[in-house]
Amino acid sequence: MDVFEAVRAKQEEMRVPGVAVGLLQDGDERHEGFGVTSLDNPLEVTPDTRFQIGSIGKTFTGTAVMSLVADGLLDLDRPLREYLPELRFADADATDRATMRHLLSHTGGWVGDYFDDTGWGDDAVARYVAQMRTLPQLTPLGELWAYNNSGFAVAGRVVEVVTGEPFEAVIKRLVFDPLGMASSTYWPWEVMTERFVVGHQTEGDEVRVARPWPVGRSAHPAGGITSTTPDLLRYARLHLDPPAELAPMQERQADTAEEGEWVGLTWYGEDGFGTIRHLGGTVGQNALLVLQPRTGFALAVLTNHAPNGMQVINAALSAAGLMGPPPQPFSGAPVDDYAGDYESQMGRITISPDGERIRIEFEPYGGFPTKDTPPPPTPPPTEAWFYSPERWIIAGGPAEGMRGSFLRGEAGDVAWLRLGGRLYGRI
Repeated sequence: MDVFEAVRAKQEEMRVPGVAVGLLQDGDERHEGFGVTSLDNPLEVTPDTRFQIGSIGKTFTGTAVMSLVADGLLDLDRPLREYLPELRFADADATDRATMRHLLSHTGGWVGDYFDDTGWGDDAVARYVAQMRTLPQLTPLGELWAYNNSGFAVAGRVVEVVTGEPFEAVIKRLVFDPLGMASSTYWPWEVMTERFVVGHQTEGDEVRVARPWPVGRSAHPAGGITSTTPDLLRYARLHLDPPAELAPMQERQADTAEEGEWVGLTWYGEDGFGTIRHLGGTVGQNALLVLQPRTGFALAVLTNHAPNGMQVINAALSAAGLMGPPPQPFSGAPVDDYAGDYESQMGRITISPDGERIRIEFEPYGGFPTKDTPPPPTPPPTEAWFYSPERWIIAGGPAEGMRGSFLRGEAGDVAWLRLGGRLYGRI
């Protein structure tokens, strides 16, 4: 089964309303759209249909930053306060020593999932960054990778200060326009004049349109782009054979959750297949862009259902031969040690032992894409099995195949649960 057949089959199985797929292989591109833009107001999905690409946009921020480094306007290892003297974090050490490298590699250590809509004015990012001084420091600066959206607002603000331009104008000048990405934008009022999708979620047995649709301007550096698969493959070609100033984005900065997987400067890499990739998620939309530089291969998959869209993405990766064999079950994990509640800004996870497995219940708190956004539907409980003493994989449902792990503190006690790159502290 080829990638497009696999996507179509999984889309129907998982009741994902719409999908767009773009494939670059041996120098040739193929683009297909399946399904509809919205169950409420359906239009056919075409290759030119716009989807929110979520955090794939972080790599655009990284691309702009590295261009500014090459121009001598930025240094990855200078303290951020040399560019933003007013910058304050809750932790004094982070305030004094945090650098752009910490931001682009998700190693700042403060709370990363804080979303606040500070308006659509040119001061939106600056106002957001000023509020970050209240975010708790979870781990020491530079010590541990943990996915961090809020750090990209700081990166975006630095870009604004050193260029004297709004963040979006810089991305357009340095990335969109040179690559001919005419269908990519941050602005909802530009999207709404073209064919675009809305997100969907499942409530009970019913698939419904997810709201709200826009991503606030303060979150643009972390992931506010709406794009198409042809535009994303134009961008992919840049990073498949990057110029010298962009090559460091593909160099390991910190290990992530799995052996052989790492974060570079915004790109995520894995050693098994030699790929770099980034996922994206917004309200009711999931997306993926994956590149294999040694072969010139690239794949973009855009969906308008979350979390079911992740199963479509996994089907595409499997059909492309970019998913390794499943891990083997491990017997004897200390499941009783892991029982309890774990919490982050976005929700609470309850872990209960179930023989050799654990039962996972997630209570979402809301707060995305604004701090006042109500929580999405609570997913049904699920089970996970262990493939190492501390690592596990979800056994079924929309999140099937998602992996998590437990982390111990200095005293040897279980301190964190890590899922989706986020840290959930034990409470």
